[in-house]
Formats: sequence, C-alpha cells, structure tokens
Amino acid sequence: MRPEAGKAVAADGTAIAFQSAGSGIPLVLLAGQSNTHRWWDSARADFEAAGHRTITLDWRGTGASDKPDEPYSTRGFAADVIAVLDEAGIQRAHVYGTSMGGRVAQWLAADFAERVQALVLGCTSPGGAHAIERDRSVRQALVQADRAAADRYLLELMYTPRWLAVHQGPYYVVGDPDMPAFAKGRHLTASGKHDAWEVLPTIAAPTLVVHGTDDVFNPAANAPLIAERIPDARMALIEGARHAYFDEFRDIAGPLVLAFLNEHHSS
Repeated sequence: MRPEAGKAVAADGTAIAFQSAGSGIPLVLLAGQSNTHRWWDSARADFEAAGHRTITLDWRGTGASDKPDEPYSTRGFAADVIAVLDEAGIQRAHVYGTSMGGRVAQWLAADFAERVQALVLGCTSPGGAHAIERDRSVRQALVQADRAAADRYLLELMYTPRWLAVHQGPYYVVGDPDMPAFAKGRHLTASGKHDAWEVLPTIAAPTLVVHGTDDVFNPAANAPLIAERIPDARMALIEGARHAYFDEFRDIAGPLVLAFLNEHHSS
C-alpha cells in the first residue's frame, strides 16, 4: 500500500512531512541520520501485513520537511515526532527507532512516556561519555577526499559483501541525496551530541534492543550498554549483520520485532 502523505507543524512552526500506511496498531518507524522515510521502504510492508498502521517522517532538514538552518537535536527531533502523532490523531504507539532514530526514540520514551506503548531500539547508542565510538579508521574512511570510495565504504558498513554482490540498489539508507549541506552538518551535530545516559533508567516502556554483531558503524558493544541501563530491557543480536540489519536481515529482524510488539499490544 502506498503511504498517504501529511504535514504536521512543530512547536517552532517547522513543517514536518509524514507518511501513514496500513491499519491497526500504530507503529512509528524512525530512520537514521540524514535520511528520509525511504529508509523503511523494504521493511514497512511487513509490519503493515502483520496488522500495524505504520507512521514514518522526514526529519527536519530532509525530504519534504522544512529545512531551517538552525541547531537540531535528537531531543528536538522527538518533539517533532510528537507533533506528527498529534496531527495523525494517534495518542499512543509502538516506537521502533534505528541508528539516529534510536537516539530520538530514547528521548521519546523518556520525555513522552504516555505516548510510547513498546520501544525497539535498533543499531543505536546511548551517546555521551559512556558510548562506544566507532574506530578512528572508520571515521577517516568516511571523510576521505575520494567521495566515490567514501560512498562505497559507507555501503560496506551498511551491508555484507554477499548482499552488495547481488543487490544493485538503489539504496535508501545512505542519506537523502537532495539534502542541503548545512542540514547534513546539523544532523551530524545533533547525532554526535546525543546523550541520554542519565534518562535511560527512567524509561518505563517495554524495550527491545537489537543490533547486528558485525556493525562497526555504530559498534555492537553499545547494545548491552543500553539494555543494561533500561529497566527489564531485552537484547537480541543478529549474527553477521551490519548496520542495515533491518533491511538485509529483514527475514530475521522483522519477525523478531513483531513477536516482541505482539506481547505488548494491550499493555
């Protein structure tokens, strides 16, 4: 089913584009840094087929959302998600955030606990001094002068060589190609300054932490940090998966997440 497009207005007047598809229990799907709702193109239909109404959005600075040139933050992005839920008439939803979307989801569950039914945090980090940062060699490879080589390296951080050998793209998890340079910088700063360590113990929503064992873009060692910090959280590691586990390993990750959400439909 093709998603229906809508617009919400954030507290500061910024228009936030969102997309809704399917029917049933609302599930908010939050994309990674500098990405639009298309991050979820391959996986969202699986959730709709299982009885969920999926809600995605284009982060401010991306896609069809406004692109103000001012500081962004993961906590501010969480408030944008609430504006979307309000506009969509959704009081409470499951929330599944991956990468930077997982950082935003942490704030959603901490600041707007009454709006989050169950929480899934994928390939993400608590941020701050306690987080496990990617290796310096990874950071250097991503900013090398040869942009074609850097782009290829990013793909290899997302997917296994086996997957890349048989899937020619397009790839919707490597950033919005039409995003202004200033907005990319704003996103990078927002994600880099994320630090929810102190509020993680206050999260009351049932929580599942998911990570690929071979993720070096956002090191898998962050998963147990988060799972141990959030009360009663569970953790699931997907063997051999890299950062885009939800896409390449959707036959494992999708049922895993759905089984968890099914436990908490009426909680």
